[in-house]
Amino acid sequence: MHDAANKPAGVHVSEHPLVATKLSILRAKTTAPDEFRRAVEEITVLLFTEASQCWSTAPIEVETPLASCPGAVLQRAVAAVPILRAGLGMLDGILRVAPEANVGHIGIYRDEETLRPVSYFSRLPVNLASSETLLLDPMLATGHSACEAVAILKAAGADRIQLLCLVACDAGIAQLDSQHGDVPIFTAAIDPELNDRGYIVPGLGDAGDRLFGTG
Repeated sequence: MHDAANKPAGVHVSEHPLVATKLSILRAKTTAPDEFRRAVEEITVLLFTEASQCWSTAPIEVETPLASCPGAVLQRAVAAVPILRAGLGMLDGILRVAPEANVGHIGIYRDEETLRPVSYFSRLPVNLASSETLLLDPMLATGHSACEAVAILKAAGADRIQLLCLVACDAGIAQLDSQHGDVPIFTAAIDPELNDRGYIVPGLGDAGDRLFGTG
């Protein structure tokens, strides 16, 4: 779909074979909502694993049933912030791996005429300044919603933000990079273009409608 050699710095496209196979499930128009939700959750777990590789840990001592040994704990708290509503489909994947994560929500919808974001809700954890913050949104299309959400997170004190998405496109990546070049992107794929409605092509359709059986 995209020339990996030309992808911008800070953009991480998963090469895991499980991600590729589950993304094929998401792309198929015949995939039912329950199977779609399961694949979204499973891809999110895999992307989360890749995104958290750079997180810092502190050493601890652990007592096993047989002896003591070195262990580790994360140095910073974890915050997961889905963009409503489609980002909710990714939240369970994060909480499966990090059930202790604090959860915030940002409500943004895209005006279908202007394709610009409209923010209508924000409820965030209080400790974002000391957290690893994961912004969750299945599609990075125009990039305007992601930019708005990152601005909201930064205004609340977040200084270590990573965006996890299922599918990105060049236009969205460029838009986020132009406004928030310090935010890494972890995605399952980069698709080449947007249609005149701002949907990623080939993409996987409207992620929210497919997650919840609406539309």
